[in-house]
Amino acid sequence: MSKEKVNVLIEGGKATTSPAMGQQLGPLKVDIQAILAEINKRTSDFKGMKVPVKIIVDTKTKEFELEIGTPPTSELIKKELSLEKGSDKANMNKLGNLAIEQVIKIAKMKQESLLVNNLKSAVKSIIGSCGVMGILVEGKEPKEINSEIDSGKYDKEIKSLKIEITEEKKQQLKNQLESVKVALQKELAELEKEMKQEVKEVKKEEVKAETKEEAKVEDKKEEIKDKKEEKEKKEVKKK
Repeated sequence: MSKEKVNVLIEGGKATTSPAMGQQLGPLKVDIQAILAEINKRTSDFKGMKVPVKIIVDTKTKEFELEIGTPPTSELIKKELSLEKGSDKANMNKLGNLAIEQVIKIAKMKQESLLVNNLKSAVKSIIGSCGVMGILVEGKEPKEINSEIDSGKYDKEIKSLKIEITEEKKQQLKNQLESVKVALQKELAELEKEMKQEVKEVKKEEVKAETKEEAKVEDKKEEIKDKKEEKEKKEVKKK
């Protein structure tokens, strides 16, 4: 049985007959529209994201199989929060706050492509990516939330594959994010205040050092002047 494999990268739910796809699938004499319809059906959850798809065609029967990849973890996280990009200062600039249910949803999508043994490990892996992007989970940093996962706090949600959140939970997440932002702003203001104080102290020390140096120079001048006068007096006496 002879099979041909064609790899394409399409926008989720919006696969169309492109020149490149036509060149690859045309010679195989398959039903391209049927393939596109199946691709769009199976990638509808990835709208707005690029999805890798492998099309495997039986050259004799013209039947086909699809292997749907998943977008990068960062893309899935951004989609959940409607973000265009991650934070440029992940430790101080927080852009979003995911519910554990949303993390479970992403982990389920990515589990097969991650080097993990179970869904809980996949969840922790996704949370690690959140930290790099400046994203909180349940209002907490990765280290804290992963510690809670290890303690079994979210076992119920993970085992039941809970991925839906209520409007009340969404508001709670929003409030958590705002609280963290306010706290970070205060921390940043304190740091800036400390830095300004340090700069002032450094300048004071520099002024002191300059004053001491100037004093030394003046003392040296006086010393030279005194020696010169003493020498002149001795010469006058000799005469």
